[in-house]
Amino acid sequence: MLIREEIERREISCLSEWATLAVNSKGRQRPEEDDPIRTCFMRDRDRIVHSKSFRRLKHKTQVFVAPGSDHYRTRLTHTLEVNQIAKTIGAGLNLNLDLIEAIALGHDVGHTPFSHAGEMVLDRLSSKPFRHNENSLRVLTRIEQRHGQYGLNLTREVLDGILHHSGFNRSSGKAFTLEGQVIRLSDKIAYVQHDIDDSIRAGILRLSDIPQEYLEVLGYTHGGRIACLVTDTILYSRPRLMKGEMVISPGPEVEQALIGLREFLFHTIYRGPLCEAERTRAMFIVEHLYYYFMKHPEKMSGVYLKIVEEEGLEQGVLDFISCMSDDYCISLFNDIYVPRSLVPDISHIDFYPVD
Repeated sequence: MLIREEIERREISCLSEWATLAVNSKGRQRPEEDDPIRTCFMRDRDRIVHSKSFRRLKHKTQVFVAPGSDHYRTRLTHTLEVNQIAKTIGAGLNLNLDLIEAIALGHDVGHTPFSHAGEMVLDRLSSKPFRHNENSLRVLTRIEQRHGQYGLNLTREVLDGILHHSGFNRSSGKAFTLEGQVIRLSDKIAYVQHDIDDSIRAGILRLSDIPQEYLEVLGYTHGGRIACLVTDTILYSRPRLMKGEMVISPGPEVEQALIGLREFLFHTIYRGPLCEAERTRAMFIVEHLYYYFMKHPEKMSGVYLKIVEEEGLEQGVLDFISCMSDDYCISLFNDIYVPRSLVPDISHIDFYPVD
């Protein structure tokens, strides 16, 4: 028996009845031979973590643009925190942790440079809506390449979880797996709490500024709030799942506190004067790069020129800019628009007077 088959049998015997089993996966767009060791979800996780788009997350903004300290979150550390929170919830509900990890690691690879500021610009400039969750799907199915073919050819469960990770509206679409639902909630738990932590570190928020009604429910420390949300989600969801209610959420009181805290952050931080000033500068850079490459597509790299040929100029430019890290975006802008001396540096050459 192959090791993969042992793992799949273990999933069948050990995971809960509502977990998503690898053997029951809806499969990939392009059929592949099974791996002798890894399940399909384990392979997806590995493909994402070894992708270029995943590596670029370390230089993409979470909330604050180019903070002057290593202790602020980036899009990569956010992704890792979502993964940790989601796997804890998944373990408590006895779900498929490999599927959870694959969705978590890939959920934000479609974020633009400068986070939602870049997303807002591209959405305004594009002839069709631009959403980072949909762009994550595009990155993983079209822009990333594997063995000379477009896309990483991930399973439908992973792609669906990534597509539906965004938003906090009960009426909006949910992932068809519980593991995907866990990621959607864990994303909110992670960014609400760590954005509070980073805002306090930046000196633009004090714990006393946060409405007490939310802190009384969730807790007065960063770790305490996460522990409350994770624990309450597990304890509230388990009996509901046993009754056939396939929904992952904390209890009403805790959920309302999380929603309230998120709305507080939108009002005071995300739409506050500091983030607004950073957003204005970032949007200026992204907008000018967009117009530049619309006029000079030949300056883009080969993979994006191929997209221009196959899907049009606008799509190629959107893909090129959305995949940039903050650092690369700023560097390109400086190279194109910031004046610099064109006189060659010859200071290293010794000149001697001519007799």
